[in-house]
Amino acid sequence: MKKVRIKVCGMKYPSNIMEVDSLKVDYLGFIFYEKSKRNAEDLNCIDIQNIKARKIGVFVNAENSYILSKIEKFSLHGIQLHGEESPEQCGFFKDRGLEVFKAFAMDDIFDFDILNPYVDHCHYFLFDTKGKEKGGNGFTFNWNILKKYKLDKPFILSGGLSPENIELALKIQSSNLYALDLNSGFEIEPGLKNVETLKNALNLIRK
Repeated sequence: MKKVRIKVCGMKYPSNIMEVDSLKVDYLGFIFYEKSKRNAEDLNCIDIQNIKARKIGVFVNAENSYILSKIEKFSLHGIQLHGEESPEQCGFFKDRGLEVFKAFAMDDIFDFDILNPYVDHCHYFLFDTKGKEKGGNGFTFNWNILKKYKLDKPFILSGGLSPENIELALKIQSSNLYALDLNSGFEIEPGLKNVETLKNALNLIRK
């Protein structure tokens, strides 16, 4: 089976960050969005300077200057743009050597043609569930719609992943499934991950 990478998003508590990092996940996501219950704005850069996972900052319709300030402060390896950012804004950061994840909110009528202008300006698409919140809604979209995805760009599956559906997610028939994004389905409370539940899920993914 092709290796599926693991991204744990919505981290905000230093000790919990270190515990999750010890599980040897590929990416840890830190949300810099004031409306999010998982806002990591209060983190100190020292809190995450020694983690082994690649650090991804999550932003929603933020100005480049704000994103750049967080990249510098936290030594981020990449960014996830989770709003209505343009292909040009994605490219601005890709051209600076950052990994760029561009998120899209999915529903049953999602038009995959929307993705075309972004192909050359990001590294990965992230498919999340369309809902009231900009991520962290806690429920899945209809994964069957991914059968309509015909691009070569790798994608990350997000939205409602939980211990109950990890095995189903791994059965998605796409060679472009790059990673699973684990967030609210593995929490004790917003921003605080259940390490034992995560560990069990990772054992399934890594089988």
